[in-house]
Amino acid sequence: MTGKAKPKKHTAKEIAAKVDAATTNRGGGKAGMADRTGQEKGGHAKLECPFCKITAPDLKSMQIHHEARHPKQPFDESKLINLHAGYAAETSKPRPGVRGSFKK
Repeated sequence: MTGKAKPKKHTAKEIAAKVDAATTNRGGGKAGMADRTGQEKGGHAKLECPFCKITAPDLKSMQIHHEARHPKQPFDESKLINLHAGYAAETSKPRPGVRGSFKK
């Protein structure tokens, strides 16, 4: 005869990981499009390339982009467009990467 079959139980670590994945805004999908494009103050993209209009979150990323895509033109920090400069902070909207869920 075989032994008793024990149902496999989920560990606390596994359950906590699932809750974290479900309740943390990672900025993906259609809901995160505004975050990624920098259309609002809380968006990931802060700087915009003056030549090709691509966005980057920080100066170092923009410098890497510029060296790769526009090697013939000199990199000038003052020509970059700051997308966050023209928008006022809105505290009621959730920001990307902030823990919390609307479906609790």
